[in-house]
Amino acid sequence: MERWTGTFPAGGFKRRLRQGRTAGATERCQARCARPSVLPCPRRRPVSEAAGPVPVPGTMKQESTAQNTPPASLPLSPAPSPPPSPPLSSHAQHPRDGGDPQALWIFGYGSLVWRPDFAYSDSRVGFVRGYSRRFWQGDTFHRGSDKMPGRVVTLLEDREGCTWGVAYQVRGEQVSEALKYLNVREAVLGGYDTKEVTFYPQDTPDQPLKALAYVATPQNPGYLGPAPEEAIATQILACRGFSGHNLEYLLRLADFMQLCGPQAQDEHLAAIVDAVGTMLPCFCPTEQALALV
Repeated sequence: MERWTGTFPAGGFKRRLRQGRTAGATERCQARCARPSVLPCPRRRPVSEAAGPVPVPGTMKQESTAQNTPPASLPLSPAPSPPPSPPLSSHAQHPRDGGDPQALWIFGYGSLVWRPDFAYSDSRVGFVRGYSRRFWQGDTFHRGSDKMPGRVVTLLEDREGCTWGVAYQVRGEQVSEALKYLNVREAVLGGYDTKEVTFYPQDTPDQPLKALAYVATPQNPGYLGPAPEEAIATQILACRGFSGHNLEYLLRLADFMQLCGPQAQDEHLAAIVDAVGTMLPCFCPTEQALALV
């Protein structure tokens, strides 16, 4: 059986993600959330140019919304039409910027950190407290199929948790366009619901913002729940969907975490990256999986 010949990035980000694993969870979260940090990391070469570069903190403000206009349409036909999501309160749907009633912040912690695909006016790297990121959501469209669901991230309530990501500010007509697009991408195709979170910008953590986040709960039919990191890594290596290979999703997220610096820890992500690095040299995918790479 032919083996996958794709390259695996150097162990630099694996070492960075492993830093601090022996420290207590409370001390780590306090250390990484209580203070802003300067990001010395230069722009890294993205895993795949087709999906666009990982955003670089400090250079993310949009000069022109044309660069962030989403593609004409998503390939919706393969996906079934689920019942509409229950209506949310206006406050939950639109956690507005206190200084601008026409502005809305949207928090991304998965693929949105490198591929928002909607027009926005500003963006900031930062974190939310009280949540941990987990590869517990199944994906049968973007990074998997009905027969081989991929694994993507969701937020798990965790009093000691701290999740890094990117918040995007949309204004005026951008608000309705972004919400319309994300309803298809995250809710209809992904199984996510919306939730209001408190976002702490990296540069100004003393000025938190209310933001809208898309969270997959155990109530949605695609929810897979916990599994050993080795099992999750094996599933990620074997799956892909309309947006690309599941492995690309994992490595781009790891790339973003390295960009944020050593204070941005994610032990769950680091353990899966380690598991992939261990099994990738001898991983022998099925004939169907070989066609994906």
